[in-house]
Amino acid sequence: MTAACVGAVTAGALVAGGAVATDVFTDGAQPAHPRPSTRGVAMGAFLGSGSDGVRRIAGLSRWLGGANVRVAHTYLPGDTWERIESDRYFLRPWAEWRRADPDRLFVLNVPMQARNEAGLSDDEVRGLLSRGAEGHFDHHFRELAGHLVAEGLTDAVIVLGWEMNGTTYTHRCAPDPQAWKTYWRRIVAAMRSAPGQEFRFDFAPNRGRDAIPWTECYPGDDVVDIIGMDSYDQAPGETFDDQVNQPYGLKHQVDFAAERGKPFSYPEWGLFRRGDNAEYMRRMLEWIARRKPLYHTISDYCPHGVWRCSENPRSSAVFRAVMSADGGRPGRFPGFCVDLGDWLGGWFRDRRVCVSFSWGRRP
Repeated sequence: MTAACVGAVTAGALVAGGAVATDVFTDGAQPAHPRPSTRGVAMGAFLGSGSDGVRRIAGLSRWLGGANVRVAHTYLPGDTWERIESDRYFLRPWAEWRRADPDRLFVLNVPMQARNEAGLSDDEVRGLLSRGAEGHFDHHFRELAGHLVAEGLTDAVIVLGWEMNGTTYTHRCAPDPQAWKTYWRRIVAAMRSAPGQEFRFDFAPNRGRDAIPWTECYPGDDVVDIIGMDSYDQAPGETFDDQVNQPYGLKHQVDFAAERGKPFSYPEWGLFRRGDNAEYMRRMLEWIARRKPLYHTISDYCPHGVWRCSENPRSSAVFRAVMSADGGRPGRFPGFCVDLGDWLGGWFRDRRVCVSFSWGRRP
């Protein structure tokens, strides 16, 4: 068992109207904030790429007091074309989860290139984008689409070529934006050619300008269904207000989507450079509640996460208070939590075992 953590159980306070204080575990006196409503917004988390990610969904729901975790999110490996094409064995656990409830949403990040994290030069990327724009890789995406349809994942949300405005991935846009946009369009056409498909394609850049303004990579309204954004608590921007108002930031994304009559999403978000930042967590959840994206999935592993990462107890308490079906279990003082890990967590049907101290019951 890993080290115990303190404060994973929310110290909620029941106040008028059923609101709870979410600024717990902060230094000094902090004002209470009403619990924002995320009704109608599909919520989930990235909990692992394979079948372990499917199994953990039930544990996250229990941790959130039985909240409906409607979104399952995973990534296809980008090392080889064979793995980008995927296979039915990889997809089957996700498909079984999806079929169990018609209200669920399956989100799949799909790389646009093999060797996607191999650190290729801009010249190499430029050549690959040119080949993609000419149709050399179409058959890989037709194969993937066939596998998804065969498993019943006909309405999957495809986050294609995510964070294309950055520098991390081979499928980045900056070396040749025009070829990138043409290539995206070819991939969408190839996948939409699969009989029975109803895929939705999510265009999800990094927040901010990064290597290139993400608007210069936008491939067109006819081949994009959702305007996504990956947004972590890091620069550019010193405050959450900066993250909202900066060029190509959160407000720009929402406005861009509204101008096109499209929903928007947050396939990746979470903590990062500023550590356990409860203020960021509260503000991001309030933004989601107010703006109401189609879906959001927090990256739930360290350093970004709240359930599977014991390094962020204050942010974890805020997330749980806002997102829990039971309002974060008000009427309890924080106690001690032990992270059981994946193996023991499977036996106990929860990753963490917590002890808290009740001071009263909700009326």
